[in-house]
Amino acid sequence: MLSETLLNEESDSIRLLQITDTHLFAPEDGALLGVPTRKSFQSVVEQVLQRTPDFDAILATGDISQDHTVESYQHFVKGITPLKKPCFWLPGNHDYKPSMGGVLPSPQISACEHLLIGQHWQVIILDSQVVGVPHGALSDEQLTLLDNALFQHPQRHSLVLLHHHPLPAGSAWLDQHQLKESDQFWSVLAKHRNVNGIVCGHIHQELDRIVNGVRLLATPSTCVQFLPDSDDFALDSQAPGWRTLDLLPNGDIETQVYRLKDCDFSADSEAGGY
Repeated sequence: MLSETLLNEESDSIRLLQITDTHLFAPEDGALLGVPTRKSFQSVVEQVLQRTPDFDAILATGDISQDHTVESYQHFVKGITPLKKPCFWLPGNHDYKPSMGGVLPSPQISACEHLLIGQHWQVIILDSQVVGVPHGALSDEQLTLLDNALFQHPQRHSLVLLHHHPLPAGSAWLDQHQLKESDQFWSVLAKHRNVNGIVCGHIHQELDRIVNGVRLLATPSTCVQFLPDSDDFALDSQAPGWRTLDLLPNGDIETQVYRLKDCDFSADSEAGGY
């Protein structure tokens, strides 16, 4: 039987906040490609409170740390404290799960796999990390978790979370690091009629597509942005950002990406990779 977490059981509609790819370091001045990641993350949190303060929970979709340290995860825990809402996180390719576990239990953060939220929705949280490599994959255990959650709650609309994008985003250098053997993932989804959305991180850019009748969403990083549709590594000049997702009773998803205003977190334009 799946371990299930219940949240806002009586709510008709749900609003979620997605924050992704924070790439935090232990040192306060730690920077990724010239962007001080803790400062950009703090700026995102500040503007979330100013511009999109009403939401039910936070989704942190991986690459929380850049340097694997417990301290970097402690900075994340401290950083989201002003948001005062539960946070559900998953690992990305840059994360180190022993260090992630080192800050749990936390009053705000959970590593749960299956969230029943509101009256109408469930969120299934998958671990696509393959230790030591940038691409992703889903183990048989993760695929079974996905299949079982969809089967056990056919009356609930479903949002599936994972770090790696499960199909090409259009950038050759980045797509070599997508979810491998993604046909297995899509085959599980095809067995069920209650899959409404997939949300990922990893690609440091906005993505919104319909694939096999399912909404696929990716979200800007809170630090560095990658240029869309570029075969070679390239950075984008757009600002860091976040996403809100409104989960409606009829299964629709209303969503919007927000980017920092009046902040300059420009990356090193001469960088050839990271």
